[in-house]
Amino acid sequence: MDETAIAFEGPNARAKATAGPDPRDRISVRDYVVEVEIGAFQAERGVRQRIRFNVVLEVAATTAAQDDDVDKVISYDTITEAIDMQLADERINLLETLAERVAERCLADPRAIRAFVRIEKLDRIPGTLGVEIVRSKPAPDIPRLHNPAKPAQADAVPHPLVVFLSNAVLQSEHLPQWLDAIAAHVLPAIICVEMVPQPAPVAANKLAQRRIDLLAIEQNAWSLAARDKRCVVVASRTELDWAMKHGQLSVWAPSKIVLDAVESPRADARHPAELALWFAEHFHAAKLAVIGHTAPQAGADMPVVTLDIGEIHRL
Repeated sequence: MDETAIAFEGPNARAKATAGPDPRDRISVRDYVVEVEIGAFQAERGVRQRIRFNVVLEVAATTAAQDDDVDKVISYDTITEAIDMQLADERINLLETLAERVAERCLADPRAIRAFVRIEKLDRIPGTLGVEIVRSKPAPDIPRLHNPAKPAQADAVPHPLVVFLSNAVLQSEHLPQWLDAIAAHVLPAIICVEMVPQPAPVAANKLAQRRIDLLAIEQNAWSLAARDKRCVVVASRTELDWAMKHGQLSVWAPSKIVLDAVESPRADARHPAELALWFAEHFHAAKLAVIGHTAPQAGADMPVVTLDIGEIHRL
């Protein structure tokens, strides 16, 4: 078929057009519409818009039809759950990224071979804006020799120790000892700080003020990193996961994770201990230690300890 002729056809037509001499079976979900906050532009933050999914999976042949056995086929829920789980997992800026993640989740099923994913925004213009990708399951890796000395979950992300350091701690003579204790802790550590002591600019726009306040925290994070070379400012989940696996002492710059969260934290930058608690829960921390500040509200899913500035030995 002429590629131009099918450029605006549905993924099912494109799948058929690109099939080989022995076409595979396909399952599809068409016109699956959900409302979600997505987009890289400021005008798209805090606003839900409709996006439409069309997904086709090429699957390995089975005897399901002959046996009339539902357990032998990929359920349509495989596609809808891949979409719903991805949308619930994180806020995404780009349709391209969302399409990649949905395709990856669909291809995790061992019976799926190739995925066609089209996603369209329905509310940005009078027409539609969209992307379409085609992804195939990667070739199997060369078998590796089993290494019994390596734990099966060695690459799993650990549960960190989250430590909130107040400005009183950052300005005290005890700061070097606190950093020594945090760096030496058995758990990988992530430090949270509050806004810089200087008054932040005041904006009439609520969303603008939110960004200003988050940036005031990041100013403090960079100030701490400048004082101790062990402290590295990190902003994304990927950076934090890498840092925890490699024993890096991280200082959280909150803007990206807070603004990209599917469910924004109730606490804002002006309630920094509560924001640190949200972050600790978000990262499934083993413990939150609040140093030199009022304890956040109860109800956390992990232990929360509140320590005075001099209680370094209790960490």
